[in-house]
Amino acid sequence: MTSVTPAARPARTPPLAEPSAWHELRLTVNGAPVTAQVESRLLLSDFLRDRLRLTGTHVGCEHGVCGACTVLVDDTPVRSCLTLAVQCEGTALRTVESLAPADAPLTPVQRAFHECHGMQCGFCTPGFLMTATALTEQDERPAAPVVADALSGHLCRCTGYRNIRRALGQALDETYGEEGA
Repeated sequence: MTSVTPAARPARTPPLAEPSAWHELRLTVNGAPVTAQVESRLLLSDFLRDRLRLTGTHVGCEHGVCGACTVLVDDTPVRSCLTLAVQCEGTALRTVESLAPADAPLTPVQRAFHECHGMQCGFCTPGFLMTATALTEQDERPAAPVVADALSGHLCRCTGYRNIRRALGQALDETYGEEGA
């Protein structure tokens, strides 16, 4: 009986799960067309931060729990740490950098967060701003349970949420008129 030692076995490269691990990605980011070659496994958060240098998208838990990495994909809040860049092919994506370009006035959401002190350390703020922006861009004012549910997808360890809720209420009032009025 002949035995084969590990050194005698030929080294083999594992097969790829797909014919090509690289894809051409075309999308619009903050109003500008973007085309890039990306690996299948590249996370959207890494694409935005490392390839496009849009570092306003923060990466916290990397499990989709904290909400700091929230961006808008076709106007829907999405956790960029759970989304592959290739999934955004053909979409319109917005990051916190799109809200008020340099020297432009603040958006109602940004102004409300500033006026209501809806931030402290600022780490979670981009995710809150993007979710709040999506809520203020709906056809009609979202109901209180919808707002509460949207905010529940974000973690903040500094503010206790009171000022964040107040800021979002102020932005919604400015956009849709005062609730109950």
